[in-house]
Amino acid sequence: MPEEEVGKVSDFFARPVVAGIELTGTIKAGDQLHIKGHTTDIEFVAGSMQIDNVDVQEAKTGDAVGIKVPDRVRRGDTVYKVTD
Repeated sequence: MPEEEVGKVSDFFARPVVAGIELTGTIKAGDQLHIKGHTTDIEFVAGSMQIDNVDVQEAKTGDAVGIKVPDRVRRGDTVYKVTD
């Protein structure tokens, strides 16, 4: 499936399992995301997203967003949006 790069992981929090992502594209709740890095390769549907501790349904270029992830990710991992 084609993918579009939408950001980089800037932070990771173990409890709750959340990735901080600096966006270079737009994402919405419900988008299929793929995070890939040296030891990371996970795909999941974006559910809960927050900007400055406020729930949002959409985030755009330049936003720093927190997204719940199913597993550990690492700073510098690339975030892709899976496109149809």
